Amino acid sequence: MFRSFLRQPLRSALIAATALTLSATSLSAQQPDDVVARVGDTVITEADIAFAARDLGAELQRFPPAQWRSILTDVLVDMTLLAKEAEKEGLQKDEDFQRQVKFLTTQALRNAYVSQKLEATITEADLKAAYDAELATFKGEEEVRARHILVDTKEAAEKLIKDLDGGADFAELAKANSSDGSAAAGGDLGFFTKGRMVPEFETAAFALEPGKYTKEPVQTQFGWHVLKVDEKRIQPAPAFEDVQDGLRNKLMRDRYTKLMTDLKAANKVEIVKPDVPAADPAKPAQQ
Repeated sequence: MFRSFLRQPLRSALIAATALTLSATSLSAQQPDDVVARVGDTVITEADIAFAARDLGAELQRFPPAQWRSILTDVLVDMTLLAKEAEKEGLQKDEDFQRQVKFLTTQALRNAYVSQKLEATITEADLKAAYDAELATFKGEEEVRARHILVDTKEAAEKLIKDLDGGADFAELAKANSSDGSAAAGGDLGFFTKGRMVPEFETAAFALEPGKYTKEPVQTQFGWHVLKVDEKRIQPAPAFEDVQDGLRNKLMRDRYTKLMTDLKAANKVEIVKPDVPAADPAKPAQQ
């Protein structure tokens, strides 16, 4: 549903990819093979800086962009120095290190495949087709655009209603009297659907016809309200631009799920040692 796409945050991997691409782009307009630094016989290039930016993008956000290049250069120089010392000590031969290399290589290959063979294959046409499919079944909810004036006492609210009966402008009364943050906008709360406001407020708002205001104060946990409904409508479908990220995520999930189903069907996968339920710490161990 469109509504779930609007509420769904982008997947962390996609957010990171976007931020990191921007980071790498802003860091340098040089050629990838241009040399940035040398550590002994090891060369650090523009491509290395860009790759480090993609890997450390989240950490870089804590610093001003003007410092990113210097930070990344320092990080790569330090890493290279320590790596050289590790090689001198033969740490690359350690079994745990070899396992880590195997894991990281598998992870990197997985990420590359997903990026190049799944994510990169989602086209604008695919997104538009998914949007049209959702649009065909979309049913918007009823929503109202309302204003309100919030005061501390019933008497104050009743006086405002009398002022409205006498022809006073609702928006001007809200600006002058409402204790709510919407006062500066003339009490305008924008459009909202059922379930967004406290029950007493919602009931009063949806019972009013456009252009009408409450003839009796409405009490909620926040105080006393005078409400006016400016407009009622059926919630329109969101624009393509507002949901395309959610649609992309859904297509990614669907394609990833199908890919894994196909791969597991085409390859023998055997779980030799399945999960063993953890012991209940409240129960004594059996002798």
